[in-house]
Amino acid sequence: MIGLEDRRTVAQNILMAHTAGARLRLACETAGIELRTLQRWKAHGGLTAGDGRPHAVRPIPSHALSPAERAQLLAVANEPRFAAVPPARIVPMLADEGVYLASESSFSRVLREHGQNVHRGRAKAAKASRPPTTHIAAAAREVWCWDMSYLPAVVMGRWFHLYLILDLYSRKIVGWEVHDTDDSEHAVHLVRRTALAEGIATMAAKPVLHGDNGSTLKATTVLAMLNWLGVKPSYSRPRVSDDNAYAESLFRTAKYRPEFPVKGFTDLDEARTWAAGFVRWYNHDHRHSGIRYVSPAQRHVGEDHAILAARHTLYTRARALNPARWSGSTRNWSPIGPVTLNPERDSIVKMHSTINNIQPMAA
Repeated sequence: MIGLEDRRTVAQNILMAHTAGARLRLACETAGIELRTLQRWKAHGGLTAGDGRPHAVRPIPSHALSPAERAQLLAVANEPRFAAVPPARIVPMLADEGVYLASESSFSRVLREHGQNVHRGRAKAAKASRPPTTHIAAAAREVWCWDMSYLPAVVMGRWFHLYLILDLYSRKIVGWEVHDTDDSEHAVHLVRRTALAEGIATMAAKPVLHGDNGSTLKATTVLAMLNWLGVKPSYSRPRVSDDNAYAESLFRTAKYRPEFPVKGFTDLDEARTWAAGFVRWYNHDHRHSGIRYVSPAQRHVGEDHAILAARHTLYTRARALNPARWSGSTRNWSPIGPVTLNPERDSIVKMHSTINNIQPMAA
């Protein structure tokens, strides 16, 4: 709906263009209206009185509900037996009693007009969840992810607790511990020890530590330690496990290793021995598919660029020796750029790459 002032401006611009020699139909198309629209404005006072639709008097349809029928409908909907029932169920329940008052849409319309078209009953209406917080790691020690997972014992119902801290950029496990209880003091000790090992105290920008909404990771003692270290805490949305996907994926990798005891660990020492071997394999021997098949330890210290460049040189030389065996370009060995946790928009990543002048290596 075009306002009166906008109508006059559009009509005046079209008239000026037409006077200068432009065809009237093309001038109207350029202005964004149809020629028939301009003709209707001029013929029915559209350039003097404006659009009459908002103030038009529309007759009441002959088949509309009468005031008495609307009052009866509202009274029935407010009966105690229907107080927690939506119109979609009120109508068929009345039909089973041989009563027809109005359609489901009429019930909804009358209730809405009286401010009663809300979620009926004790259950609360679903609320839209807040968007996830986006974290971007362009280098090691910028974003950490941590979580706790259960390791089964041979005794049914007993568990050991594996705490892990993962560097988002390099995928390196920078901190881990195994305990026989789930306690916030274990998380405090792990964060302090990891910060010391990674040299956080000498860094101007401290990392962000993202975790789930578990009570252990959100305990007051944990928050006090993070505040003392200068590490900013971040948490997943309630009941949304995908917000900490990297940590969840790491636990799946751990529990599907061939040496993982499916029947459980005999004691705490065995669980810690297995965890130490897994962390050593994951950080130094594992070629991670998400970082171009270099090890997390190599990427953590910045060796991945030289390794990938050497692979690119090797593949380029191999294609030059046997060009008939290559139908296109060589395999992409360019380094992986910034890593995002819960990206809301791709433009955030692109803008971050532009600001930091991050250029991928051409393959």
